[in-house]
Amino acid sequence: MKARLRVSPLALYFVAVCFFLYLPIALLVIFSFNDSAMLIFPLKGFTLKWYSALLGATELLKAVRNSLLVGILSSLVATILGTMAALGIMRFRFPGRSAFVAVAAMPLVIPYVVLGVALLILFGTLGIRLSLVTVGIGHVIISIPYVVLIVAARLAGFSPSLEEAAMDLGATYWGTLRRVTLPICAPAIVAAYLTAFTTSFDEFAVSFFLAGTEATLPIYLYSQLRFPNRLPIVVTLAAVVMVGSAALLIFSEWVRRRGQSEVS
Repeated sequence: MKARLRVSPLALYFVAVCFFLYLPIALLVIFSFNDSAMLIFPLKGFTLKWYSALLGATELLKAVRNSLLVGILSSLVATILGTMAALGIMRFRFPGRSAFVAVAAMPLVIPYVVLGVALLILFGTLGIRLSLVTVGIGHVIISIPYVVLIVAARLAGFSPSLEEAAMDLGATYWGTLRRVTLPICAPAIVAAYLTAFTTSFDEFAVSFFLAGTEATLPIYLYSQLRFPNRLPIVVTLAAVVMVGSAALLIFSEWVRRRGQSEVS
């Protein structure tokens, strides 16, 4: 009986980590229904007026549109380039392969503030005006490593002999890629796209330096923190974004795992 009641230290550590990670998100959701502009306990009551106010915030909705546009397009470009890079890394041996892998993974270790400043200097030197296009380029750069890792893990999960068998039966390399490799990797590619989209939609540091006069959603939220009367709407939108981002990540992981289980 004592053995059954014994709690593992790792289990306690896991519970503590989850508590401190998700408590702020839970508080955001709770305060988004609070019938008061003050973010204090006890709550004044339950209301949905802050969610209704979101629909009338023109500048906020414009920032959401900008983030969606940048996220959709930059994630698409990052997924295409990252998938091509993963195929090259996992299926070919070529001079400089190790250096290529190191360069592809570099955005994972470079602080985004440093990367944002570097891109700002680069665009300024080239005379490129800051806009959503420059933000999208920055988001492509930071999203490619995630795509490469996810797709490369999927490529390592099935034997290259499937592709070799298709080419032995007369299929060209491009035909094998279209009929064998990409269909098997499709769940991982979808998961990579959703991960890249979430990364782009939530990104602040790089966007802050590259946005120019067109604000994305994280930049707009940061600018509104100076106005106390706007704080409840900011909290409400932040709750929606956090819950939506978590749902996308969970869905992408489910798609990736289902693809692995189907092949295995």
